[in-house]
Amino acid sequence: MSNRQNVSSGTPWERIVGYSRAVRIGNQVYVSGTTASDEQGNVIGDDVYTQTQYALQKIERALKEVGASMSDVVRTRTFTTDISQWEAFGRAHGEFFHDVRPASTLVEIRKLIDPKHLVEIEVDAVISAD
Repeated sequence: MSNRQNVSSGTPWERIVGYSRAVRIGNQVYVSGTTASDEQGNVIGDDVYTQTQYALQKIERALKEVGASMSDVVRTRTFTTDISQWEAFGRAHGEFFHDVRPASTLVEIRKLIDPKHLVEIEVDAVISAD
């Protein structure tokens, strides 16, 4: 059986809700829905592009903690409160994944947990054996 490695962002919500920022089992990594909130809970950016960049930077840090990188990402799922901003999201997503080109989903939802959040992103990664 593979070892399980949990990554914490250090927020109190993880203990209360019972989740991890990321989980690695074997060569697979799953990163929870990630928003543009900093460690103090402040929302960074008031536009989709900035929030997407910040969330992806947080995801990149979580992946590094378990020995993965953005090039290992095979799937992204993004939830947005305004699908009309897809081009701003796509520009930021493309800056991180231009050459990786993971399977990707972008879905509009009514709202996220904080009304200031415009996007929430989760990723799946597979660490290659090479």
